[in-house]
Amino acid sequence: MAGVGAGGDPREPPRNLQGLLEMAVAATGPQVEPREPMGEERQRWLRAAVAEAMGGTGQEVEEMRRCLDVLGRPCPGEEAAERGPGDTATHERALELLAELCESLDNATDFCALGGLEVVLGLLGHPWAPLRAGAARVVGACAQNLPGAQGRALALGALPALLECLRADPDPRVPPRALFAISCLVRAQAEGLAQFESLGGLEVLGGALQSPQAPLRARAAFLLHSLLREHPHLKEPLCRLGMVPQLVALLRMEHDGAHEHILGALCSLAADFPKVIQECRVPDLRLEELLRERRCLLQGREEFQEELEFCERLLQLCFETPTEDSTMDR
Repeated sequence: MAGVGAGGDPREPPRNLQGLLEMAVAATGPQVEPREPMGEERQRWLRAAVAEAMGGTGQEVEEMRRCLDVLGRPCPGEEAAERGPGDTATHERALELLAELCESLDNATDFCALGGLEVVLGLLGHPWAPLRAGAARVVGACAQNLPGAQGRALALGALPALLECLRADPDPRVPPRALFAISCLVRAQAEGLAQFESLGGLEVLGGALQSPQAPLRARAAFLLHSLLREHPHLKEPLCRLGMVPQLVALLRMEHDGAHEHILGALCSLAADFPKVIQECRVPDLRLEELLRERRCLLQGREEFQEELEFCERLLQLCFETPTEDSTMDR
């Protein structure tokens, strides 16, 4: 009989793909009586069966399921504030394993089918920072290069939670992971970028550029540069936010890995946008002097070749090519 499990009971979950297909066919046939709501245990089984049928190895699907089971349980000591932060080691290991597994597109697809995004998004507000950071890493690993996961995460409200982690999380481990996940949700993702803009993401990104953490500044500058290359319409709102003097001020800090992307972002802002060129020429910024000094510093150093090219390009755009306004003045 179609839809009957291995034990002969029509209510027993099928144990193989053939049984799953039979159950699906039976479910689409004429219904004499209203169907009972599917129980939670049956939903979990069905998600796992679909995930396995979609291509993941049984072992990896089972590993992800075990990790999600761990994350669904409270950390030891979590319910008793007087015990301190509790023992999060098991939960941290589960998040690390999920992030590694979700580097595979097949596994990331299976992870979504298992309801994994719903579980890890709930941890972005967890009291203990390692779990917030680990959850953000999993979201990013799952969403990168997988439009279906990006859309699902956005629909579940991932972006507001991640922006809050980037903007205000007091633990230095969390914002870099949050920024990674945000990048995976907004680059080459029209819906994600629209949400990002409407939620004040440009302002939050500007705040990340001011971080005392050099790696976070570098990642924020990289994302800003990437967004400007892909979405030139962002020039105007960034200009209104005072991004030009902010970026120039960052160039005056001790040289680090962020400077290449800061110069790249300034080049993207200035290209075909006279308003930014005029800002760059404001005497108080002393940008031309700074760029000429930086060019001397970088010349002959192969590891900074791309940064040198941005420096020369910005000099050409702003100080060696007359703008339409300056031509008219003459």
